[in-house]
Amino acid sequence: MIILKDILYKVGIEAVKGSTEMTVNKIEFDSRKIQENDVFVAIRGTVSNGHDFIEKAINQGAVVVVCDIFPEVIVTGITYIQVKDTNSALAFMASNYYGNPSSKLRLIGITGTNGKTTIASLLYQLFQKAGYKVGLLSTVKIMVGDVEYKATHTTPDSLTINYYLDEMIEIGCEYCFMEVSSHGIHQKRTEALQFEGGVFTNLSHDHLDYHPTFAEYRDVKKSFFDHLPKTAFVLTNIDDKNGLVMIQNTAARKLTYALKSYADYKAQILENQLTGLLLKINENEVWVRLIGTFNAYNLLAIYGTAVELGLDKLEALRLLSELESVSGRFQFIVSDLKITAIVDYAHTPDALENVLKTINDIRTNDEQLITIVGCGGDRDKTKRPIMAHIATTMSNKVIITSDNPRTEDPIDIIAEMEAGVEVQNQRKTVSIVDRKQAIKTACQLAGQNDIILIAGKGHETYQEIKGVRHDFDDMKMVKEFLEQLNK
Repeated sequence: MIILKDILYKVGIEAVKGSTEMTVNKIEFDSRKIQENDVFVAIRGTVSNGHDFIEKAINQGAVVVVCDIFPEVIVTGITYIQVKDTNSALAFMASNYYGNPSSKLRLIGITGTNGKTTIASLLYQLFQKAGYKVGLLSTVKIMVGDVEYKATHTTPDSLTINYYLDEMIEIGCEYCFMEVSSHGIHQKRTEALQFEGGVFTNLSHDHLDYHPTFAEYRDVKKSFFDHLPKTAFVLTNIDDKNGLVMIQNTAARKLTYALKSYADYKAQILENQLTGLLLKINENEVWVRLIGTFNAYNLLAIYGTAVELGLDKLEALRLLSELESVSGRFQFIVSDLKITAIVDYAHTPDALENVLKTINDIRTNDEQLITIVGCGGDRDKTKRPIMAHIATTMSNKVIITSDNPRTEDPIDIIAEMEAGVEVQNQRKTVSIVDRKQAIKTACQLAGQNDIILIAGKGHETYQEIKGVRHDFDDMKMVKEFLEQLNK
């Protein structure tokens, strides 16, 4: 139990009806979870409006309602708090409720289109190897020290974030590395958090189903850095054309990293093989187990962050050499027949192009590159023909298939992808709606030393069809089919 006024610190209150001196149980924004003596925050979501459920929340036991407009019916004995923005109010209330846990550890936020999961996860891994207790909030999973929890969103809601940060404090975590999505920033989920640092990876075509324009998508990302305090640092990729845009208005200490430009943290790729990369970072060489130019950027961001957080430079390099790839991020196996299968989360045009370029830089002309690619349903449709164009231009054979069709007909999604295939590439392209059959076909088409890329789903262990999630694991599936070829 906590006194209501104590969780209203820094909340932009416009009007109050009732008392704020009362004790309350917990905060909820889902009316279905309301219990006796709870606070209900009415959030305007993309699908439903919490203001429509105020009556239901009160009937279930809510004694406080936080809203941006008072309801027509005011119930006696209930406290109503009108705020300008309920998303913002929830962020501050959640932080206050849990005792502002983000101020009690060193919180680093990573944002951008691609690379967020890899950088956050490998920073978690690196600092664990350095002997610290660490937390992680990522697309793949949530880690509180060594304990793993399932992640449902790239950036969880404010209550979930602060709950896990509080759990991290309880076990003595000193650091937390967190993915920060454009949705999370736009919906104010991170607004009340105290970040010690922010990392910008890159910006490319994504989430234009949510953001009306690319400019808004960029500006939402930028707003994360705009709100960093002068006590924080920001590390930005200046090889990306938006790298300097991100830090135009920040009060934080500005640092840069790059492969092509002069920067505070500079890397050069000396060797790029399927077994790893030889990098020269500033003045020192290091061999790492990850591959590809995109991972060189990721590793440089990781190194820069580690040094800015106080790790010794040579120790940071040593730990960098021990890092292992993240699940579903250029994860590969080699079969007994010397067929290489790569599973990668690449689900944007830029990410797919980066992965295909990495493979093409490593392979010789003797091996075939067979790419399996699809696009998710109920998401940005404009990238569908672009993804197919990239895949068919940069591969020897392409199978267009289903990703997570969600509520859309996968045949319609595939048809929109096929529109991006140029005439000269149509002969090497086939469409197979069933993803399992697509993977099986790729394995049957592959010969010795050939490479199969399965793009789009990465770490996901499900496929969502007509709103229902079915068990589906790309890596597990391709392993089974490659093993069958050996028999």
